[in-house]
Amino acid sequence: MELAHSLLLNEEAYSQLGEVQKAEFIFDWLRYLEKLLVATSRSDVREKQKTLVEQLLSLLNSSPGPPTRKLLAKNLALLYSIGDTFSVYETIDKCNDLIRSKDDSPSYLPTKLAAVVCLGSLYKKLGRILGNTFTDTVGNILKAMKSAESQGRYEIMLSLQNILNGLGAAATPCHRDVYKAARSCLTDRSMAVRCAAAKCLLELQNEAVFMWSTDLDSVATLCFKSFEGSNYDVRISVSKLLGTVLAKAIISKHPGTAASRQSIRRVSLEEVLELLGTGFLRGSSGFLRASGDMLKGTSSVSRDVRVGVTQAYVVFISTLGGAWLEKNFAAFLSHILSLVSQSHPKATQTQIDAVCSRRCVSFILRATVGGLLGEKAQIAAAKDICQAIWKLKKVMDAVMSDGNLETRLGSADVAASQHMLVCALQELGNLIHSLGTTAAPLLQDSSAGILDNVISVTLHPSISVRLAAAWCLHCIAVALPSYLTPLLDRCLERLTVLKSSPEAVTGFSFAVAALLGAVKHCPLGIPHGKGKIIMALAEDLLCSAAQNSRLSAQRTQAGWLLIAALMTLGPAFVSHHLARVLLLWKCVFPVSPKDLETEKSRGDSFTWQVTLEGRAGALCAIKSFVAHCGDLLTEEVIQHLLPPLPCTVDLLTQLSSILKTYGSPLKTPSVVYRQRLYELLILLSPETYEGNLSVILRELAADLTAPDIQVAASAFLLPPLCHQDDLLILSPLLQETDHRFIEEQLLLGSGIACGSLEYDPYSIYEKDVEGDSVPKPLPPMLSVTSSAVKLFGVVCAHVGEAQRLLVLEQLLDSVKHTKGARQQVVQLHVVSSVSSFLKYVAGSKGHLGPEEVRRPVLALVMGALESPSPLLRCAAAEAWARLAQVVDDGAFTAALAQVSFDKLKSARDAVTRTGHSLALGSLHRYLGGISSQHLNSCVGILYTLSQDSTSPDVQTWALHSLSLIIDSAGPLYYTHAEPTLSLIMMLLLNVPSTHAEVHQSLGRCLNALITTLGPELQGNSTSVSTLRSSCLLGCAVMQDNPDCLVQAQAISCLQQLHMFAPRHVNLSSLVSCLCVNLCSPYLLLRRAVLACLCQLVQREAAEVSEHAVMLAKNSREELTLDANIREVGLEGALLTLLDKETDQKLCHDIKETLNHMLTSMAVDKLSFWLKLCKDVLAASADFASVTCVDTMQEEEGDKGDDASVLTSRNDGRPHPFTNPRWATRVFAAECVCRIINQCENGHSAHFDVALAQEMKKKDSRNDFLVLHLADLIRMAFMAATDHSDQLRLSGLETLLVVIRRFAAIPEPEFPGHVILEQYQANVGAALRPAFTSETPPDVTAKACQVCSAWIASGVVSDLNDIRRVHQLLVASLTKIQVGKEALSHLYNESASTMEILAVLKAWAEVYIIAVERHKNHRQSLKTPACSEESVGNGSISPDGLLDLVHADLGTLSRLWLAALQDFALLTLPLEFASQLPVEGGAFYTAETSENAKLHYYNSWALILHATALWLTSTGFVVADPDEGAPNLSRPVTPTSMCQGSSSGPTVKSPEDVYTERFHLILGISVKFLCSLRSDATMESITACLHALQALLDVPWPRSKIGSDQDLGIELLNVLHRVILTRESPSIQLASLQVVRQIICAAQEHVKEKRRSAEVDDGAAEKETLPEFGEGKDTGGLVPGKSLVFATLELCVCILVRQLPGLNPKLTGSPGVKAAKPQMLSEDGSRLVSAALVILSELPAVCSPEGSISILPTILYLTIGVLRETAVKLPGGQLSSTVAASLQALKGILSSPMARAEKSHTAWTDLLRSALTTILDCWDPVDGTHQELDEVSLLTAITVFILSTSPEVTTIPCLQKRCIEKFKATLEIKDPMVQIKTYQLLLSIFQYPNPAVSYPYIYSLVSSIVEKLQEINRRKPEDTAELQIFQEGIKVLEALVAVAEEQHRSQLVACLLPILISFVLDEHALGSATSIMRNLHDFALQNLMQIGPQYSSVFKSVMASSPALKARLEAAIKGNQETVKVKTPTSKHTKNSGKSSSIQLKTNFL
Repeated sequence: MELAHSLLLNEEAYSQLGEVQKAEFIFDWLRYLEKLLVATSRSDVREKQKTLVEQLLSLLNSSPGPPTRKLLAKNLALLYSIGDTFSVYETIDKCNDLIRSKDDSPSYLPTKLAAVVCLGSLYKKLGRILGNTFTDTVGNILKAMKSAESQGRYEIMLSLQNILNGLGAAATPCHRDVYKAARSCLTDRSMAVRCAAAKCLLELQNEAVFMWSTDLDSVATLCFKSFEGSNYDVRISVSKLLGTVLAKAIISKHPGTAASRQSIRRVSLEEVLELLGTGFLRGSSGFLRASGDMLKGTSSVSRDVRVGVTQAYVVFISTLGGAWLEKNFAAFLSHILSLVSQSHPKATQTQIDAVCSRRCVSFILRATVGGLLGEKAQIAAAKDICQAIWKLKKVMDAVMSDGNLETRLGSADVAASQHMLVCALQELGNLIHSLGTTAAPLLQDSSAGILDNVISVTLHPSISVRLAAAWCLHCIAVALPSYLTPLLDRCLERLTVLKSSPEAVTGFSFAVAALLGAVKHCPLGIPHGKGKIIMALAEDLLCSAAQNSRLSAQRTQAGWLLIAALMTLGPAFVSHHLARVLLLWKCVFPVSPKDLETEKSRGDSFTWQVTLEGRAGALCAIKSFVAHCGDLLTEEVIQHLLPPLPCTVDLLTQLSSILKTYGSPLKTPSVVYRQRLYELLILLSPETYEGNLSVILRELAADLTAPDIQVAASAFLLPPLCHQDDLLILSPLLQETDHRFIEEQLLLGSGIACGSLEYDPYSIYEKDVEGDSVPKPLPPMLSVTSSAVKLFGVVCAHVGEAQRLLVLEQLLDSVKHTKGARQQVVQLHVVSSVSSFLKYVAGSKGHLGPEEVRRPVLALVMGALESPSPLLRCAAAEAWARLAQVVDDGAFTAALAQVSFDKLKSARDAVTRTGHSLALGSLHRYLGGISSQHLNSCVGILYTLSQDSTSPDVQTWALHSLSLIIDSAGPLYYTHAEPTLSLIMMLLLNVPSTHAEVHQSLGRCLNALITTLGPELQGNSTSVSTLRSSCLLGCAVMQDNPDCLVQAQAISCLQQLHMFAPRHVNLSSLVSCLCVNLCSPYLLLRRAVLACLCQLVQREAAEVSEHAVMLAKNSREELTLDANIREVGLEGALLTLLDKETDQKLCHDIKETLNHMLTSMAVDKLSFWLKLCKDVLAASADFASVTCVDTMQEEEGDKGDDASVLTSRNDGRPHPFTNPRWATRVFAAECVCRIINQCENGHSAHFDVALAQEMKKKDSRNDFLVLHLADLIRMAFMAATDHSDQLRLSGLETLLVVIRRFAAIPEPEFPGHVILEQYQANVGAALRPAFTSETPPDVTAKACQVCSAWIASGVVSDLNDIRRVHQLLVASLTKIQVGKEALSHLYNESASTMEILAVLKAWAEVYIIAVERHKNHRQSLKTPACSEESVGNGSISPDGLLDLVHADLGTLSRLWLAALQDFALLTLPLEFASQLPVEGGAFYTAETSENAKLHYYNSWALILHATALWLTSTGFVVADPDEGAPNLSRPVTPTSMCQGSSSGPTVKSPEDVYTERFHLILGISVKFLCSLRSDATMESITACLHALQALLDVPWPRSKIGSDQDLGIELLNVLHRVILTRESPSIQLASLQVVRQIICAAQEHVKEKRRSAEVDDGAAEKETLPEFGEGKDTGGLVPGKSLVFATLELCVCILVRQLPGLNPKLTGSPGVKAAKPQMLSEDGSRLVSAALVILSELPAVCSPEGSISILPTILYLTIGVLRETAVKLPGGQLSSTVAASLQALKGILSSPMARAEKSHTAWTDLLRSALTTILDCWDPVDGTHQELDEVSLLTAITVFILSTSPEVTTIPCLQKRCIEKFKATLEIKDPMVQIKTYQLLLSIFQYPNPAVSYPYIYSLVSSIVEKLQEINRRKPEDTAELQIFQEGIKVLEALVAVAEEQHRSQLVACLLPILISFVLDEHALGSATSIMRNLHDFALQNLMQIGPQYSSVFKSVMASSPALKARLEAAIKGNQETVKVKTPTSKHTKNSGKSSSIQLKTNFL
């Protein structure tokens, strides 16, 4: 293919190729040329232009295929527009000659068509340059059209469209001719030609004025004609034409002379609507030519015309736009509603017609009002609709009130208004549903009176109106949950009061049922008590039904309807009423068959009607129960359900005889009864009705073949039984489109009604399938068939094999024995049920049975495979494959395939060929690759069929089947890949584009092929690259196809290619293709675009975004997008699309795509994203003000100003987003939160003002989140104060995220303040509205969370400012204090639980923070430096917050304890359920406990922590908690926890109260911690551990834990598990702190016991004291029973995890193996240190013997840590772990146990061994000893020497080694080591016991003195040496002090010369270095001290050495001089310092 990439065609390469390759080669060259021409310079093009033109024209004659000719024409035009134009006339003449040619052979046709296309393209590109040639050309083309076949007419129409486009107004002379030609084509028999003609006329109307003035009527009539017998594409194109022309007629204002202006007819809106209305009502039969049947009123408008006109209405309004609709809405509404009024009986003469017309009207309203208007305008529209309802109702009331005069007229009038009312009510419901909570102002507006109107219509005589009103109430309740309960109450009340009116009984029962159906859409629910009221009312209705025959049917229906609807509320509501429902169920059916017989003999038609109605209702209620309350279906309940079942089936068998007896009135009730019974049986498992299986099967067979079924409703029976993918080859109507709602009626055929609510009132409470539209149940006749088919599958699979065979043969016979149309119906039903049976058996892995059973099944399916109905063939192919799957026998499968092979070889008719080719595909789908030989035969046959150009259908089915085979064969298909690909390419290039369905199948084949080749496509071999370029070429051909579904296929193929071989897909052209189709009118194309985008942005979001913007900038005309990519980028375009789009799947994909883009790009394009979100959120921020204004104006009756209010924004530049819906705004708010989270992973400057500003200065392109803080706050504020509750929740969430992320960021301009402080007013304002009384509890709960976060964040330090927000919490606290009865009765009780707990949790958080700050403040006071600073800031004292909380603490603590007690009860295991309080807890009711649990789970942890802190603060000493509780509904304190009601109010002692509280907190914590679920949050675990810490901070609980050893061990084991299962260091550290507290508690307990024992026994018998502490007198510790053992386990776990080297198993031997010491992370060090502290405290818990058992372990671990972490650090510091281990060592060594007589000797031995171990650390192991830090080890030795009793360290061998270590260390050159060594020696020398210190002094002093003298000789050069000298002198001085009198003089004599040698006289002092000067000062100071102390020695030394004396005197003298100079200043400064510090102190006090 590379050879094709040149400017001129490479003819040499071309001539060597085969036929198929030639076509590919040409197409590829043309594609390349198109890109190349644009990029090549003009001069180069001109050079080769002549050759190029010749080459291109020669291609015209080589019969190019459709895609090739299109490209060829494009290139020709492009070539002339870039190069010279003088040869263009020749080219045009040449084309005209080709068209004139008389050659009519099929082989010449492509050339003619290519010439036509070329002309169109040339004129389009060059336009007026071509002068007047166009008249001849157009004439020639039109002449050619007369004899052209459909393809020719199609191309000619498109060509004319292009010519008109290029010439514009210049083409006026031939407008009329074109118009005439296009008119005839608009009613052409080929649908593609109609579409092309519509496009041509659409182009024509741009300039041809007559089309929308004088000829307007005839254009309209023509379009109506064109709709007849049209398909979906024609309806889209023609409706676009009609809508546009009519809109043009209204908008146009013509310039020109007065004369010409008069000739143009002005058209008014009324006339246009009248025109459209005529089409809707009378169809295409014209206006005046009313034929006879028209006058008789029999002919009905064909449905396709009506649907077409409906679409034209929508186009008409959309073209005029939203603003126009807003102005003219009232007129438009009245016209649309009048379409279904009685004044036009045509539209509603039969029920079927009426339902379809209503659908059309609803569609028009939904598409215009729902699609074009913003929220404000929608509210106004809703008022208008309400007005219309009110007017219709008034008319109705007038008729009803004087009904006695003219009753006949009354019924006509009822009919007149009913359909209008239904449409109006449904649209009102839909409107409010889509507005959600933003509709609140509308319903609050009393002048509109929406609710009153809707409720009053509930009494309308027509059942459809009553149902529509009920549905409207359902929508209102879903949109505004706060109205649900009041509406329910109101309807129940009306129902009770008006029980005697039949309309009221049905109307209000519908309303109640619809409202109950709304409950599952409202998370906040309804109060639990409503269930009881409804159940009672339903029983009452059922019981009173018999009293009044006028009402019995209505009451029966109403009663069962209420029960059935009640079931949807789920087990919690139903369980209480279940017994009564089962009783009613039992009573409604006779007990035995005998009773049924007697029933038959009694009764009349009416009683049977009522009975059947009642029984059908009962069946429905039970069905609803089974479907919605699966949890309640226990064995016991099933046993109660079963008894009536046999009787229901008996009645089913009797129905036909009852019908015969009582005639037609019973027909519908009996069908409904059947349907209900079937539906129930489908839901129950077949085991429950085993005994009746055969009876049911017989009935089903009879039903399915009954002689009275006239209509073949294949369109709804078969699709579920076909495979979803196969439906694509059938009518496009089966595919999802935006017009599905109205197109459905065409699918069902003329005799069948669409679904509508009145066919099955029971569906009003069901969860509807398709989003928000009304449920659409089909008529009973149809739905009973569909249920029968489904049930047949189940029952037939469960009966015996003999019976199964019998029934199947019976069905086969019934098909054979019927004739004509009836045969089709019976065949349809039978095949459906057999398919259903096979599907069920395959799904349940069952068996078909013996050979004989296969025969009838096979015969039935075979027959259907050759049925004329394509749907039936499709279902049969599926059944064929299922049959093979169920039989599961290779030979049988092969036989089936052979049958199809034979048929396909012999048959010539399309039907057989299509059926069997699909059958082959299906076989492969279910059985995988059957065998390679089969595969070859299949592929061969399908190749042949797919080239049968005489029948596009056969091609379509064969190719579809081929795609299935490619899919299922997988890698086996590789051998066929190349031939298949060339077949696909050949067909793509040659099949006319009018056969779109063939192209769609080709697309599926290509897609399957790409998937099969998969990653292979990345290869570089020539074969692979040929395959790949063919695939890409195929995609390119499909992208150019005019059919949208083919384009969608192309996109999904490219998507696959991009996945497997991303480098080879040209991203920019793919993205441009996606952008152009982003707003396509075809749903499936939009879906494909988004699915592809979603995949692309996961890998390369930035590139995709850039390509889209580039495209938008470069293209001029091609982007006629609604999506404004140029301004707001692809992201903005997607957001706009999200706002307009209604399809659920599409919206999901858009959100996914945006989320991926945000994740990868938001941080880099921060401003852009934030601006997008801000624009969306701000676009409707003025909503509140506008609605107020609107209502004002309406009241004044001045509507004129309305528009000005709404358009006031348009003065500046247009806003990128106009009135986005609330859902889009919610998404934008969520995006803001996501952006903040993304920035967290980004640069640190995002959260640092100073850094961000600095980096922004460096490079202005840098952008950081913190610089946009004002915007973030503003967005959160706008969202949080909106009308929409969802948006408020999102806004509060955003605010919460902002507070949490930005709370700690300082404000660089005002040190000591934080950046958020300036926004406190905004935060307060955003929170305030959430605390008003009408706010729903979920919003209030969220706001509480934000409040507590705001107070806790510490942003605001001024108490008065905190009070603002604090006040909101105080108000909430007051509100909830009354307990669970207090809060609103609008929602379920669990909603008030949620609110109460949210308030308590918020308070808990604030209290925890207050206590923490108070604690930190107290600590900081201890370090004076801090306290001075903090006061300097002038912030509040942290106690202020605590004081604020203190005021309410009494109430709070009571409520907290109550909440914790509730939580404890709710989390009890199921077996204790019987012990729970009957009426529930403090804040939940027993019935709603399940829902309440969740809310308790969310908030218990913080409440627990707060309660623990409160109990700690009172030290468990507080007045009785019941004192202040009179206002609680019942005293909810843990005191009432364990009392039965009988025990009476026993007063408990405070001790008992504390014990209960203690156990409550401990119990909750342990239960939570010991079974941590994977979803437990960090927050809960931390809070729980902190609560335990707080609890153990005070003595009383510690004594409880200390005295109960099992409790301590239990806690330790739980904490051990927490440490094992949670990696987080903070959690592990918190756990260790609790462990330490437990050990302290045990220590205190042991001390206490020892003390009391000593006191008791007196001091006399000291020896016989019992041993306290673990290990008693044996020293044994029992695992599981020992606290110490448990602690050791836990500490070892922590230590070994941080330092694996401590584990002897790991390191190989218990001996010390010196590994390289390591530094731990900060967290690791903290954990190790904490564990060591705990270890060092353990001996104190043990008895002396016990301490001996654990000492080796503790020492091993402590020394191990020392050894593992003794790393050398700069400056001789000790690492934190070493310091901790030394500290622990010191603690262990100085333990009293070391001195206790029982353990003394053992301890001494062990400690000596430990010292030896430390000394051994020095000794080289493999020469690696230098790694350890000597200072650490020396310090350890020193600790031993100083802390143990002397006998440990004074044994000679150890002492000698220690002294050696010191000597060795003194020799080390490192000055820091020397300094430390001196310091350690100093402490040893000063040790009071001479036995310890003297040996060291003897051994080491001489070397120290030598060192000092050496320094003295050298004079120290740096500070380190100076320090060494100073430390050395200190040691010598200490020696002087320690020495005995007689030796002192020698030491002083030794010391003085050294010191004096360092003093300087005044001359030397001036020039000395700073080090020398320091030395001088130091020496002088020491001399001054020593002189007076040892004066005698001093004097004698001075006397003996005059030189020294002279030196000293000079120095002293010099020193005095310098001091004199300094004193005056220094004196002054000292004073000032003193005075200031005193001031501060007084301040502080």
